[in-house]
Amino acid sequence: MKSSPTTTEKDLLLRLRDGDQQAFGELYRMYSKRIFINTVKMVKDEDEAQEILQDVFIRIWNNRKNIDPDKSFQSYLFSIAKNLVRDFFRKAALDRKLQEMLIARGTELYDHIESELYHKESNAILKVAIEALPTQRKAIFTLCKMEGKSYDEVAMMMGITVSTVGNQLVKATRSVKEYFYFSRHCIAIVAAWLFF
Repeated sequence: MKSSPTTTEKDLLLRLRDGDQQAFGELYRMYSKRIFINTVKMVKDEDEAQEILQDVFIRIWNNRKNIDPDKSFQSYLFSIAKNLVRDFFRKAALDRKLQEMLIARGTELYDHIESELYHKESNAILKVAIEALPTQRKAIFTLCKMEGKSYDEVAMMMGITVSTVGNQLVKATRSVKEYFYFSRHCIAIVAAWLFF
C-alpha cells in the first residue's frame, strides 16, 4: 500500500510565506528543472535560461508573503518566467537597436574623417599641380580660380590681353586636371596594392 505524501504543495507554500527556507528549497527542486527546460526552448541559451530561472525564484522569495496557497503555484511560476523571457527579448531588441545606432554613428564618423582626409589630400595635390605650372599660367590660374578675379581684372593687372588670360587659363586648368587625375589614380593604385 502506497503512503500518501506527508507534505503537500499547499503546506510548503504556507511555510514559504512564513520565511521557511527548507520549504523554498523543496519548491525549487520540484519546479526548477521544468522552468529551466521551457526557458531554454524559448531563449535558446542555457546561461540566459539559468539567469531567468534564478530571477524567477528570487521574485518568489521576495514576494512570498503575497503568495496565495489556494491558487496554482505552477501557473504563478510559469507566468513569472514568461514575463522574464519577454523582458529578455525586449532588452535584446533594445541592445540591437543600440548596437545599430553605434554602428551608424561610427560609420558617420568614419565617413566624415575619410571626407576630411580626401579634402586635405586633394588640396595638397592641387597645390603641387599649381606650383608645377609655368609662371604666367600659375599667376593667371591663381588670380582667376583661387581669388575669383575676372578676366578683365587679371588682364589689366598683368598687362596682357583678355584673350591671353582666357587661353592661358584653359591650358592651366587642363594641366591641373591632368595632374590631379594622374595623382589620384596613382594613389588609388598604391592603396590597392598595399591593402589587398
